[in-house]
Amino acid sequence: MRAFFAVDLPDDLADPLADAQAAFEGADGLRFVDPEQAHVTLKFLGEIAETDDDDDTDAPVLGDVIAAGERAFETAAIEPFECSLSGLGVFPSLNYISVVWAGVEAGTRELIALHEALEAETTALGVDPEERAFIPHVTLARMNDARGKELVQRVVHERQSDIGRFEVEEVRLLSSTLTREGPVYDSVATFDLG
Repeated sequence: MRAFFAVDLPDDLADPLADAQAAFEGADGLRFVDPEQAHVTLKFLGEIAETDDDDDTDAPVLGDVIAAGERAFETAAIEPFECSLSGLGVFPSLNYISVVWAGVEAGTRELIALHEALEAETTALGVDPEERAFIPHVTLARMNDARGKELVQRVVHERQSDIGRFEVEEVRLLSSTLTREGPVYDSVATFDLG
């Protein structure tokens, strides 16, 4: 199963996220993320095996991943905290855009601490380490081609959306199944903070 650790956004932020996405309407080549599935990814794991009996012997096993998550959250010792979403950006750069995102303002320190603890525990299981610095964000859209690049660049420069605030009380381990309509996420485990 394809899996990752994430902080889900509450349902009441779906409309403000959709409003932020609306600023990019007309940008050809953008594929928008469903705002009702919005989250902050803390650690992408890739493929993990559901049991020891799975054929892919190189993949970490689900039970070990859950145990690693428990150790990571205990080590990080982060109590529930408030996050705010504000500002727009892109990865990897404005010249070559693959992802359009909303940034995290308040709560960045705590999210980075959670990511670092997960990174240490999961790489010990054989999960690939992150290649880039972790920047907490919520993906708004993915750019399939550069036809709408100038509009995206202009919106990111000119509009700094204040999307909203939310309380982070838990992290979930999610499985992701890719479909033609977009990814489908299922909760595998929940980890309470504090």
